[in-house]
Amino acid sequence: MSRAFSLSYDGHTYELPLVTGTENETAVDISKLRAEAGIITLDSGYANTGACTSSITFIDGERGKLVYRGYPIEVLAEHSNFIETAFLLIFGDLPTTDELAAFRSQLSQHQFIHEDMRHHLEGFPPNAPPMAILSAMINVLGCFEPDIIAADNENFMEHAARLMSKIRTIAAASYRKAIGKPMNYPHSDLRYTANFLHMLFSNPHEPYDTDSVIVDALDRLLILHADHEQNCSTSTVRMVGSAQANLYASVAAGVCALWGPLHGGANVAVIEMLSDLLESGQSLERFVEEVKKKESSVRLMGFGHRVYKNADPRAKIIKEASDRLLDKLGISDPLLDMAIRLEEVALRDPYFIERKLYPNVDYYSGIIMRAIGIPTDMFTVMFAIGRLPGWIAQWREVRTNPQARIDRPRQIYVGATNRTFVPIAERAD
Repeated sequence: MSRAFSLSYDGHTYELPLVTGTENETAVDISKLRAEAGIITLDSGYANTGACTSSITFIDGERGKLVYRGYPIEVLAEHSNFIETAFLLIFGDLPTTDELAAFRSQLSQHQFIHEDMRHHLEGFPPNAPPMAILSAMINVLGCFEPDIIAADNENFMEHAARLMSKIRTIAAASYRKAIGKPMNYPHSDLRYTANFLHMLFSNPHEPYDTDSVIVDALDRLLILHADHEQNCSTSTVRMVGSAQANLYASVAAGVCALWGPLHGGANVAVIEMLSDLLESGQSLERFVEEVKKKESSVRLMGFGHRVYKNADPRAKIIKEASDRLLDKLGISDPLLDMAIRLEEVALRDPYFIERKLYPNVDYYSGIIMRAIGIPTDMFTVMFAIGRLPGWIAQWREVRTNPQARIDRPRQIYVGATNRTFVPIAERAD
């Protein structure tokens, strides 16, 4: 039995179809509302608007649930790895042994960037923002990959692997340039995450050991960031892709969206908050009291989430990885100690307990990256590397959908009307 939503307007009643997803989310289909009733909906920030149907990722914010292609994030974090999870997101199923081996082979084959791209890297000033370099170099990469093919082509695995493999090479090279050290070439014997750490931190003519605890922590971090439904950057990738822009251009646009401090900069804000607290010497109890005041501009960064009305399911996973990492490395860092103590103070306070304001993934991700030795200005780049499989999957879903149209939101105009043009000689100064 089909269901519909009744809308009464201007003496008429309109029956709008209801669409129910596989997780029982229900939406009102308003695609014909303007044609039939002459009105549109207004939803600033799209907080209550479904822009698409998708089979990639599901979030239940009320229950604190995150699922990739039907697999709970807890299961993937415990039993999978980043490359296997990336394959799942992009192609829809967990890979077989042969498929995973083929994907890894493609990643290894395409890990080098064209030598001419080094000239582009050298053209950036040493203090250039890493995200600006990343976005620009992804577009440059598209110029060196002229055989970009359709998203449903049987060779799409190769193209996904090209971008996934080269993005870490570009990111590592931009970091090495910023610190005045030579670029490290990829090492074919190392797996994806270990290879990236090698390109970041190894020095010429010196052995570099990739600690398994560090590799595991970073791998989990990438898994947890791999996709997150229709967030700002993902929606950007889909919108640009809807214009039939190629994968590189669409992902470059996603990087720019992620660069915004309200999106990808949350973990940076956590570290900056902790640094300010450490420098000021303010007691954590007093800081928490300031956060609770309605008139105060003081914010507790890394707590709560716009989507999750309960605990962020990724936070528990990344905290466990963080605890193992800090214990293994035996790190003594006042900033990390401050983060642990602030969490304890906040979670003892009824204000945060009643409002279900728990640490989110951004609170702990910055702690892990700082412990590994990744500088703050590279945090968002790490986010982009983790999110890339989701962007590729979302772009492919748009481009393989036969019903897809170019995205074209409407608006409600609130500007001036019927103004009379006055020649410049007659305009008052």
